[in-house]
Amino acid sequence: MDELRRIKGVVGPLKQLAAAGDDLQVLMEFAQEDDSGASEEELRSAATSLDTELDRVELQTTMSRPEDAAAAYVTVQAGEGGTDSADWAQMLIRMYARWAARRGFKVEEVDVSYAEEAGIRNATLLITGDYVYGYLRGETGNHRLIRVSPFDSAGRRHTSFAGVDVVPEVDDSFEIDINWEKDVREDKYRAGGAGGQKVNKTESAIRLTHIPTGVVAACQNERSQHQNRALCRKMLTAKLYQMEINKREAEVAARHGEKSKIGFGGQTVRNYVLYPDQFVKDVRSGLKVGNPNVVLDGDLDTLLEAYLRWTLSEQTAAADELE
Repeated sequence: MDELRRIKGVVGPLKQLAAAGDDLQVLMEFAQEDDSGASEEELRSAATSLDTELDRVELQTTMSRPEDAAAAYVTVQAGEGGTDSADWAQMLIRMYARWAARRGFKVEEVDVSYAEEAGIRNATLLITGDYVYGYLRGETGNHRLIRVSPFDSAGRRHTSFAGVDVVPEVDDSFEIDINWEKDVREDKYRAGGAGGQKVNKTESAIRLTHIPTGVVAACQNERSQHQNRALCRKMLTAKLYQMEINKREAEVAARHGEKSKIGFGGQTVRNYVLYPDQFVKDVRSGLKVGNPNVVLDGDLDTLLEAYLRWTLSEQTAAADELE
């Protein structure tokens, strides 16, 4: 039923575009015969509306891979920079949670490790909704913050980094071969909270390590060890699936002499400047927007859509070169 709904979500707008194109043709004929100008004004309005809808459908074509329709695990990890980077990582986690809330998506905190003074060392959210991964997959990479540090008594400007990793939540329709007994090590530990709060007295938290690749997944959100293990297995499967995606994309890029996909903790993908100027700039698409506080409050759609359109233009350019 979910697959059928997603297919209808793609086919329906295409049918509407085709019908709107036919209507536009009729309006053009009316406008040629109407000297009053009323039909011409209606034609302009219809053309503008059609252009907007075409733009939306074109954006949807950038999310055509099976995993794009899936939910996503979003992991943020503090980089170098001490307390400032830990605080920045927490700001990013809040930004993605607020973005999801704006869209009516479900947000679940899967795992979190708090820093000693403020902020977090790392945290993972599971954001559930249609095309969450498709929208957020471009967020993977380093995010840089420039501001006057609230933790510096001298009021100096600091640069902080945090790495973001986005992987799709996979179900049984995605084929991933994992030998859980031989290749996966399980560690149990006690869940903890900020400042020693919310400490679990039992070892309900689970950490799974895929020995051949070194990929790690951890979960301490659920009450029982069994629930944490089940969710942790799903997350590990998702990470291994993402590794396969990255491997395929790197192979394709190598054949075309291009750079491979920016990975977790790799090149900076976006800059957030709070001082002395105030703006957010995406390194890939080149889009620069003012009022970074609005972006940090979850208003991400403009940046996300600009990245998706940039990927579409890159794909088109690559196809033209092959021709």
